[in-house]
This record gives sequence, C-alpha cells and structure tokens, in this order.
Amino acid sequence: MFKKELEVTLHKASADQVKPKPDQNSLGFGQFFTDHMFTMRWNRNNGWHDAAIEPYHSFAMDPAAMVFHYGQAIFEGMKAYRGKDDQIFLFRPADNFTRMNQSAVRMCMPRFPQERVLQALRAMVYLDQEWVPRAPGSTLYIRPTMIAVEPALGLRPAEEYLFFIISCPVGAYYAEGFAPTRIYVEDKYVRAVPGGVGNAKTAGNYAASVKAQVEAHDKGYTQVLWLDAVERRYVEEVGTSNIFFLINNELITPPLEGSILPGITRDSVLQLARDWGYQVSERRITIDEVVAAGKDGSLKESFGTGTAAVISPVGELCYREQHVKINGGATGALAKRLFEELQAIQFGYLDDAHKWRVRVG
Repeated sequence: MFKKELEVTLHKASADQVKPKPDQNSLGFGQFFTDHMFTMRWNRNNGWHDAAIEPYHSFAMDPAAMVFHYGQAIFEGMKAYRGKDDQIFLFRPADNFTRMNQSAVRMCMPRFPQERVLQALRAMVYLDQEWVPRAPGSTLYIRPTMIAVEPALGLRPAEEYLFFIISCPVGAYYAEGFAPTRIYVEDKYVRAVPGGVGNAKTAGNYAASVKAQVEAHDKGYTQVLWLDAVERRYVEEVGTSNIFFLINNELITPPLEGSILPGITRDSVLQLARDWGYQVSERRITIDEVVAAGKDGSLKESFGTGTAAVISPVGELCYREQHVKINGGATGALAKRLFEELQAIQFGYLDDAHKWRVRVG
C-alpha cells in the first residue's frame, strides 16, 4: 500500500519562533497554538513524502486548490493529558487514525501509514510538552487534518494532498463546564442522509450544521440534536457529540448505520457501561419515545459523548415547543461516574484495563 517507509525530519523552532504560553486559567477552546506542527504531502507518483515536524507556520495555497471547490477535507480530534507523576498520555490515538483513514476512503483520499504518523505525533507532543497544561481539567487538543491541494478545476479526486497536525491547549469545551446543557431538537434542517457522508469526519458535515446551530443559540440553547433525514423521527446525534439516554435501566444510543459518526468516546462509554453491568442498547429511538419517557419520569439521564467535551450532561430538551427536563435539570449519577472514570483513565490515575492509554515519551 505504501511505497516506502515514511521518513520524518525534525526542524525545531528557533528562539524567536517560540511563543509565550497563555494563562492556563483562560485557555478557552482553539485559541492558542503550540510551537510545532507536523506536515506531509502525497501525490500519485511519490505517495506520502516530505514528512516533517517543524515550527508552526502558515502555508500558501493556490486559489484553484481543489479543497476550496470540491470539499475534500477530513480531520480528527484527540487529546494529550498531563497526568499522574507529570506524565503525558494520549487516549486511543490509533482508533482516531483508523477512523480518519476510513473517512479518507469515503472521500476518495489516500490512506496514510497510521503507525508512522502516530510515532511522529508522539514525538511532536513530547517536543511541545510544556504546552500540555497543568491546570485541572485542561488538556492539549490535537487536530490531524487532510486536504486536497492540487490546483485544478473539475470534479474528481485530487492527485495532491496535504496532511498536517496542529495542537492547542484547551480548557473546558462548554462555558457551563460539566453543568447540564440545554439542547434544541432540530426537525427542519438535516445533517446527513443514508448513503451520504454522515459517518465520515469531513468538513462539509460541520458547515452544513452551522445554520441550525446559530438558530439554536439564538433561542438560548447550547447544541442541536439532529433527527434522521428521511422521517424526521429517529434521534441521530448532537452537533459535536454522540447522544445517550438512560430510560429506566436501559442505556440507549443510536446505532451506527452510516449517518452518524462512530465516536471514540461513544465506544469507550459503551464498553464501560457494559463492564458495570448496565443493559446497553445500540438501537433506533424516536424523539417521541424520548419525550414520552421524559414526561412519565422513565428518562433518568441523557448525555453527549465526544473528545472535546468528554461527557456532556443534558438537562433539558426542546422539541416543537415541548420542554423536557431531565433529572430535574441536574447532572445524573451515571454521567458523573463516566466522566470521572474516563478522566481518571485518560490522566493515568486509574488502571487501564482496555489498554486505551498511550504514554508519550
């Protein structure tokens, strides 16, 4: 599949290229970027080449670069954690790269050598280790990206691509922190259709969701809960997370049927919940079932799962002017336990029974 072993060169940032570190108590999300980045290029003749860890920099692109016109762009999101004994860890990075290669196949983009890129990522994070924050709950967010850069017009797969990884220290994803969020159920716009690209982490999916997100924010809601595009009945996912419902003693999340993202945190939650003896169901669930369970009290909890937010409790849903309070608007016991367990594994304070944690350095 790959023509030769990918060689990675290192160009360390000079003293004048090193940036001042931001206040760790005011990080926000995606506002500050580290001193280094990873880049590599692909074309049909040479495969992957020119791989390098180098100072963070802008790069010039031709106005005809195909990503601008035909949308071949995929990305991932993962984190590095400063944990026990000041060690730095990654969480399931190989699974992120596997998913990214699956996105590449769906978008007719070249797959990349996962193990070699993971080695380069570990080296980059080690080089920028002082950027991994020490403030409680803060992490280093990592964004691998691949885009089509061939300068050409005409709808077809590009023949030149740029792969890069950037990273940024981040605080809590939501302004509310771990407090429950308010979610607006969207039944006018749709996110993805069966046979489409809903299960790929491609940029166009997020561009398509912005209009609904803005309207939900204007109504006072944090996020949008998407319904299926055919019947507008079945729950799919939240804008930045997979979604879970605890109804009676059954933990339910929509199945992976091609229109939602196969989340790494989603999979981790499913595994932990099964370990703890919960009845776990990956099944279709209608918004009417959720609303009815909210009204009769059988809806005990709801929460989103994702790399950025980890676990995001849902305190209220709004569907067609029906307001459903969940657990009295408070964080549920299961969401709290999952959040604490995942954080303890990610930061190295708990045994890692499933071998999810990868040490940097």
